[in-house]
Amino acid sequence: MTQWYYNTRTHEVEEGKQSLASELDGPFESREDAARAPEIIAERARKWAEDDAKDE
Repeated sequence: MTQWYYNTRTHEVEEGKQSLASELDGPFESREDAARAPEIIAERARKWAEDDAKDE
């Protein structure tokens, strides 16, 4: 199964690990999800912050 990554330096989607791990977000199951990585990560961070606020 192909894994897709979002390169945080170039802002491009990569098929498989082509760059340094420190420059990659992923893996994602599809090219489309990898392309949405910044949005997906922001959504997850917002949810985590909301959960943390509820726990306090």
